[in-house]
Amino acid sequence: MPKNPDIKSVLIIGSGPIIIGQACEFDYSGSQAARSLKEEGIEVILINSNPATIMTDPISADHVYLKPLERKSIVEILQKHKVDAVLPTMGGQTALNLAIDCDKAGIWQKYGVQIIGVDIKAIETTEDREKFRLKMLELGVGVCKGRTARSFLEGKEIAQEVGFPLVIRPSYTLGGTGGGFVNDPKEFDEMLNRGLHASPVHEVLVEQSILGWKEYELELLRDGDGNFIIVCSIENFDPMGVHTGDSVTVAPAMTLPDTLYQKMRDMAIMMMDGIGKFAGGCNVQFSVNPENDDIIAIEINPRVSRSSALASKATGYPIAKIAAKMAIGYRLHELMNPVTGSTSAFFEPAIDYVIVKVPRWNFDKFKGADKRLGLQMKSVGEAMGIGRNFQEALQKACQSLEIKRNGMGADGKELTDQDAILKSLANPSWNRLFHIYDAFRLGISFKKIQQLTKIDKWFLFQVEDLVRLEKEIEKQSLETISKELLEEAKVKGFADRQIAHMLDCLESQVYEKRNQLGIKRVYKCVDTCAAEFEARTPYFYSTFASGTGSTDNESIVSPKKKVVILGSGPNRIGQGIEFDYSCVHGVLAAKEAGYETIMINSNPETVSTDPDIADKLYFEPVFWEHVYDIIQHEKPEGVIVQLGGQTALKLAEKLSKHGIKIIGTSYEALDLAEDRGAFSSLLRDLEVPYPLFDTVESADHAVEVGRKLGYPLLVRPSYVLGGQSMKIVINEEELEQHVVDILRDIPGNKILLDHFLENAIEAESDSICDGENVYIIGIMEHIEPAGIHSGDSHAVLPAFDLSENVIKQIEDYTKKIAVALKTKGLLNIQFAIKDEKVYVIEANPRASRTVPFICKAYQEPYVNYATKVMLDDKKVTDFNFQPVKNGYAIKIPVFSFNKFPGVNKELGPEMKSTGEAIYFIDDLTDEAFQQVYSERNLYLSR
Repeated sequence: MPKNPDIKSVLIIGSGPIIIGQACEFDYSGSQAARSLKEEGIEVILINSNPATIMTDPISADHVYLKPLERKSIVEILQKHKVDAVLPTMGGQTALNLAIDCDKAGIWQKYGVQIIGVDIKAIETTEDREKFRLKMLELGVGVCKGRTARSFLEGKEIAQEVGFPLVIRPSYTLGGTGGGFVNDPKEFDEMLNRGLHASPVHEVLVEQSILGWKEYELELLRDGDGNFIIVCSIENFDPMGVHTGDSVTVAPAMTLPDTLYQKMRDMAIMMMDGIGKFAGGCNVQFSVNPENDDIIAIEINPRVSRSSALASKATGYPIAKIAAKMAIGYRLHELMNPVTGSTSAFFEPAIDYVIVKVPRWNFDKFKGADKRLGLQMKSVGEAMGIGRNFQEALQKACQSLEIKRNGMGADGKELTDQDAILKSLANPSWNRLFHIYDAFRLGISFKKIQQLTKIDKWFLFQVEDLVRLEKEIEKQSLETISKELLEEAKVKGFADRQIAHMLDCLESQVYEKRNQLGIKRVYKCVDTCAAEFEARTPYFYSTFASGTGSTDNESIVSPKKKVVILGSGPNRIGQGIEFDYSCVHGVLAAKEAGYETIMINSNPETVSTDPDIADKLYFEPVFWEHVYDIIQHEKPEGVIVQLGGQTALKLAEKLSKHGIKIIGTSYEALDLAEDRGAFSSLLRDLEVPYPLFDTVESADHAVEVGRKLGYPLLVRPSYVLGGQSMKIVINEEELEQHVVDILRDIPGNKILLDHFLENAIEAESDSICDGENVYIIGIMEHIEPAGIHSGDSHAVLPAFDLSENVIKQIEDYTKKIAVALKTKGLLNIQFAIKDEKVYVIEANPRASRTVPFICKAYQEPYVNYATKVMLDDKKVTDFNFQPVKNGYAIKIPVFSFNKFPGVNKELGPEMKSTGEAIYFIDDLTDEAFQQVYSERNLYLSR
């Protein structure tokens, strides 16, 4: 049966601001679903309050509403538009909860809107832990012993029945919020209390603990006829006890015997059938007892999940796109797989490579946080590596993390304290993966490592083998190493930089040696069908095809003029989805300017790594060696670095040294803006005021400079993002301590000391410059005083109480600096205003966090314009700027402190927010504005 002709307009509900547990993967799913429905001639209406996403861009839907995700907003939309159906499965738990809320209030019924892609009863069955348990028992699927408690007393009774250790899982929460393992009665009361409060319906499931069992996930799709396909199996490297969002995961499952996999498939299909007959996507999680292969069901999500984005990128099968088409009535056999263009969507993906996802944490932003991993998700992003084997994929994922590691080991950063290693193995935290490697290096027994981690022996053998190889290479030198040994290291994912560390030589020497020996990267296609059919989508990963010639290169270079856009890698605090937004628009603009576009990025959650966006996608680490090899292969006109945040910017120096053209602002100008001394000299020559400052490289020098500049001082390292390690100090003792801390973490760093302007107002300008002409796209004023990182402050566009005199100074200084830096593209400048005088704090010649916000508020595609300027395709004067200015737009920072109980919520110069929302007001009498304004000094700390 083809699509339902009664559905002419669909409302898609987004997931709101990014928080830990619900991130960009829903922007990716929502954008894909919107495009998929538009292809069918359906009018798409979209609601989401997040301004930093592609999903809320005019390119995604016919009508975009940047409104709070609440019933009131839904009613406003339904009064304006005739909506036939609502698709709530693309916006995570937030969208589902809102859809249920509207259903209970009778809103969908009143406006004649049908719910598609899911069944409300199915949601209730899966979210209500007791209903889920009973349904599974009815289907004959094993579950943990336990039941639901609706009161403190009931919880205590269940604990007595089941016995310790126990696990507590609150109903209707996201990312495991409020859940956890309890080993003894002493902890139980507090955990039970927390769980009952965390659940919006105040219910928790109290059940037996299966800590240490193996964990698997299956991604399913089912159409209206009841046809199923399993898109992908995913295995958790970490056993039960670590939230799947915090676990290293591998696709396809590596240690699952076929008999067990078939049993799991049958159970997953039976479970999805058992909860409701809807058409759409579903994610099922299982646990397997390693002692006897008993399988139990953990949970089922009847929606697109975090794993769906990973599974889509892992297999090249666009789950959200197909799920959206099925939601409007299509059957699987009626749809084509868009990646191959020649196989049916009813064809299950087969993959001939391995995917490893490694989460990215930001514990450094939450001082005093409990870093142990458990049932509550704590990671802020993830990186994915693709390789021909597990070891290669694992090394590539580690190279993508940007935590100053070059892969799994072999970089001189290993832990050698045996007690610390043993403690880390028994108590998983963000760095346990690296400590397993260190444990093998130190000679801790295999049995001991397995006993403490409960990680499957097969995975541990793989890590042990990498350590064996490292020790073998360390015995060699650059001159003596054999081709076979060097090739084995590359096949197993070791970077040139790691091999150089082992051989005690330079990275460039290893690169030259392996190229002389003919050990070269080849590019393979992600084709969903293990090369059985030809794929039309140019989606590639690199590998070292052992013993094969270069003819195996599946990435064919075209004669067109090309441009490489560097992505921003895994999300983290200070560098999130807004850079993905800029990268996507940069790609689209370069296509319009007649270039073949090549995207390099390693983040599976984002729209920029959708194979449909760029002409060619290389899913590779944004890591020098990988980037350089792709550039050597493709020979582009140049590389755009100013759209991918600090990640891309950091590679500018190396690109420049290797004679690779940086498109847009030159490396010299980028470096000048980062080098505080040189930048301040420039400001002095331009007669632009700046706070008194100096740079220091030791604690003694800092104390001397501190006396000269006067306290309070703002202390910050150079070349960092999101205010990392920035602090306001008020005396010598604090200054000395903080400088010592920075130099311990970043040896050899030039530390900047600025006299801190107390009680100053902070503002920022974003502009586009073509080297001569400057257009200011927006001036935003922060509600909180200077001293709170711009990413953590509420900001208002346009400025709400700066005098004409101050605005004129901001405009003049922006234009002067843009031209002096020979900016080509975007420029963000931060200002502090005190006593009507404007001081420049810093300039960033790149896309800033605020650019997408201004694009949405003023309804103009500024990134598109800026990219065309970078490419010399247009001058600033060629554009007809017509911003829509009604009232004010407020940027509202959103924090994820609830994941870290006990962490101090004070704000300072280091960024802590994980996402943002946009809120429009007509004038300054608005209650929401008045409240934020009255609390502006509340959280300022150091």
